[in-house]
Order: sequence, then C-alpha cells, then structure tokens
Amino acid sequence: MEARARRSALKFASTVGPRERESCRLHIVTWNVATAEPPSDVSSLLQLNSHVSSDLFVIGLQEVNARPLRYITDLAFDDSWSVLFMATLGPLGYVKVTSIRMQGLLLLLFARQAHLPFIRDIQTTYTRTGLFGYWGNKGGVSVRFSFFGHMLCFLNCHLAAHMNYAAQRVDEFEYILDMQDFDMYNTPHILDHKLVFWFGDLNFRIEDHGLHFLRSAINSNRFNLLWDKDQLLMMRKKEAFLQEFEEGPLRFKPTYKFDRFSDSYDTSGKKRKPAWTDRILWRVKPKVNIPEEEEGSEEEEEVRKPLKDGEDLPLKVVLDTYTCSMNYGISDHKPVIGTFSLELKKKSETPLVRVYAEGEWSASEDAIVSYNILEPFPSSTWDWIGLYKIDFKNALDYITYTWVKDDEVSSSEEVIQVTPYFLVCEGKLYIIGYIMFVTYYCVWWSCDNNIQNVSLSHV
Repeated sequence: MEARARRSALKFASTVGPRERESCRLHIVTWNVATAEPPSDVSSLLQLNSHVSSDLFVIGLQEVNARPLRYITDLAFDDSWSVLFMATLGPLGYVKVTSIRMQGLLLLLFARQAHLPFIRDIQTTYTRTGLFGYWGNKGGVSVRFSFFGHMLCFLNCHLAAHMNYAAQRVDEFEYILDMQDFDMYNTPHILDHKLVFWFGDLNFRIEDHGLHFLRSAINSNRFNLLWDKDQLLMMRKKEAFLQEFEEGPLRFKPTYKFDRFSDSYDTSGKKRKPAWTDRILWRVKPKVNIPEEEEGSEEEEEVRKPLKDGEDLPLKVVLDTYTCSMNYGISDHKPVIGTFSLELKKKSETPLVRVYAEGEWSASEDAIVSYNILEPFPSSTWDWIGLYKIDFKNALDYITYTWVKDDEVSSSEEVIQVTPYFLVCEGKLYIIGYIMFVTYYCVWWSCDNNIQNVSLSHV
C-alpha cells in the first residue's frame, strides 16, 4: 500500500506546475444507508479500479445509525463509515479534508494530498427541517471551500418522505438555502458560490403510474417512459430557482425501494412504488450581465472581458457518469454515483507556506524544521507543525507535532526546533505539515532529505 501511495504522490507532485487549464475529476456518492453498518469493501462504490483517478471524493450519507448511545460514541470517535472510507482512501494518497454530521446525515470530503494547499477557507454548517426545524432527522449539511481560487459548495440533504409531499420537499430545500450562511464576505450563502452540488435522498417520487406499469418500464430499461411523472423533473419546470440546477439523464434503475440484500423491489405488504429518490444535481452560478454604459468595480470589469476561444466559463462542469450501483444490498436504497470533470483555470498556484527538513535527522540530535511564508495569511497561537506517515488519513493522524513559536508568522529565515523522539525509519517516506486553524500545508520528505514540493489542507 505504501509503495502505491508513494507512486501516486510523486505522480501528482509532478503535475502541480502552472497550466492554462486544468481538468480535475470529482467523484460524488449519495446513499441512504438505512442505519446499516458499512460493507466490508467500498472499492466499486468509489470506482477505484477505474483507469481515471479522482482528485476529489465527496460522500453524502443519509440515515447513518444515530441511536443515542451510538451517536454519542460517534461524536467522541470517528463513526464506522468514516473509518472505512479513510482506511480505503488513505493508503491511496487521499486525505479526509473535513466532515460534518447532523444525526443521520453525514458529509465527507476527501482530496488528493497534492491539492491540499489549494483547498482553503473551509466551512461547514447544517440545517434541521424535521419536527418544524427542531429535529435533525431531516435537513441538510454542507461544506464550502475554495479550490484553486474557485468557490465550491456541496449540500447533502434528506427531505420529507411520501408521495404527497413534493411541494414540501421544494419548500424544505428553499428553506435550507435561505438558512445556511457562511462567514465569507464573497460567498455568504450557498447560491453565491461559483459551483454548487445538491444531492442526497431528496425523496421525490414517480406520480400517477401504477405499480405494474412502473415495473414493466424498469424491467425493459425504458426509463424515459417514467420521466414525465418524476416529481423533481416536474418541479424543475415550475420553480424558477430549480431551473438553474442541472442533472444528468435518469438512465439507471430507480434506487428505492428494494428488499435488502436483493435486486428485487419491495415485496412486502406495502409494495412501495419504485422511485428515483436519490439524486445529484449541480448549479454553475449565472454570469452577471452588466450594461456597457454603467461603470462598475474591478470585478465587474473582469466579467466584461472577452473570453478566450473555448473558455466559455471560468469553471466548466462536464458530467462523465451518472448511475447507481447494484453491488450493495445492506439498505433498501441503492447508492447513486456521479463523476464529473471540472475544467478550470487555476486562480492560485502558490501554497501559503513551504515547510522542509533541515539536514539529516537522527536519534542523537534534535530535529530542525524550517518554514517560510510564500503568501501572507492570518496566523494564530494554534498553528503547529506535524509529522505524518505518507498514508495519513486526516490532520489529526500525526506521529507528533510542535507548536509554532508565537502568534506572529515567522520570517523565512527563522528555524523551528522540534524534539527528536519521533524520529523516522530509514527508507520511509514522511510528510511534514504546517497546520493552521483552517488549513494546513506540507512537503514530502524522505530520509535522504529529498524534498518534493507537494502539499496539505484542513483541520
């Protein structure tokens, strides 16, 4: 595993240099797990055998086991789902950047280590919609961050159930959009972000058609016969704000409701109708049209500039796949997977901090680490420098750490002294990271003092 992680790290370290346009692959999973324990293997869920590797993984789960004792335990320690995803992705060079949990709703963000210095301004929030806003069994959890200077937001929702509540589901989504805000001057609300992904168990059903017709259309793969009665597609035609969201064609089986450990739809006495309850949508922020005669800010002037050939958007989203996985039977829902190519022009390519080992480290001498500031940033007394194994899973998965000396960012000449008791094994590859309140940065370091200018991200 370590050798594979090292090859992956070095491969992506070599691609960090400046480019006109970059294509990053995003892998999104939404899955209502119905309080089940995770399966033993999620490789096919994450498509780890694909010939194209992902840069970001965003995993949204609903109905994670939130019984009181279990929920309290999960607050003190990582929940079993997070542990599984970290154990799977960590050895492959991915780090859990952040997560947010609201009762049964869980949202996880993983990124390649090479991208971490460019994932900044990370914030999470949540909104309850159950029991008139007092209970978190329904609602939404979100994470926002800057990715190479582009503002992204991911919203995982679990909306009201049952056929007759389509309008209420739209109201709940609108309420979540209104209630969630961030401490960011340029993107205080979800829809202020350049790119928003909305996904989850949205609970929209298929109206009118009888059970026999539904199953006949599904069994013959004529899914298009059901589209005109899909509640979300119908609502998108009525609601102007929903028309700004895009979705791929529903060319996969409805993902609800299945008998557990089976590919058969509900055979219980209730015989619930199949439905595409689990969805992934996205929205690129519309451009602002500014009349030529009006004077505006520098940002507005930038919008007016003609785009280069082929640069139809500063950030372009291409849907690569939109499907469900029939490989998992632990829930009455099947997971939905969306993979995207984000074609973007990087607005930031310089890490804030460069950290590196001084000389050769040995057990007989104090280790010395130097760091220099490449771009100004707000420091604090909580900033620290950590040492990690190459396959570390998150910011707290360190071997040891030392605090920076004070609340002022040091000059590029200042040397940080760290204690020697954590010293490394010969031939192993390690990471040294500068960790700050919202973002941490690092370099690769091996015992021969060969330093690769790669990276890190968020506490």
